[in-house]
Parts: sequence; C-alpha cells; structure tokens
Amino acid sequence: MKPKRHVTRVSDLTNDEAAELGPLLHRSAAVVDELVEPEQVYTCLWSHAGGTPGHIHYVVQPVTRDLMNRYESYGPNLQVAMFAKNETPAVRDVTTFAERARAAFRP
Repeated sequence: MKPKRHVTRVSDLTNDEAAELGPLLHRSAAVVDELVEPEQVYTCLWSHAGGTPGHIHYVVQPVTRDLMNRYESYGPNLQVAMFAKNETPAVRDVTTFAERARAAFRP
C-alpha cells in the first residue's frame, strides 16, 4: 500500500493524505485478518531502494504460526529470512487472494 503521490517520508504527506492513510491501513489489516486469520498482521513501512529512500510503501503481511515455523523466525527477522529465500507465491494464489480482498473491501 502506498500513497499515489511520490513521497519518501511519512512527514512529507499532506494532512489529507495522512488522514486517508490511517483508516486505509486499518481496513487493510482487518481484511487480511478476515481472510487469513493469522496470529498477527505486520504493517511495516519500507522506503529504501539500493540504500537510498525511494517511495514509502506499507507491507501488510499476515503472519501465521506455520510461516514462523517454516522460516524459524518472526518479526523483522522473518521478513529478512523470507527475502533471503526469494520464493514467490504462485500467480494463481495471488490472483485468488486479490479477488477475495477486493470483495472484502467493497462496502
């Protein structure tokens, strides 16, 4: 999840953008909770690309016990371990999840 306008810091957001971001982050985490029923939903801000601030974006990541066991880690170390494995989910699985998420976001 990221702002439409290019910004490299949360403090660069306008008041309106910041006011939009909070509820959207909240709703995104709630949709992930609803669809995955994880132990926790990580919401992490990332910005760096090649060691230089690029564009802020939030990762909304469901974390299950199975995921923590598989990578023998949790928290930021879990994300590092996942990046190190460089595994990508099947396109079909991503498409299915995205369709379910879009439906859950509808009023």
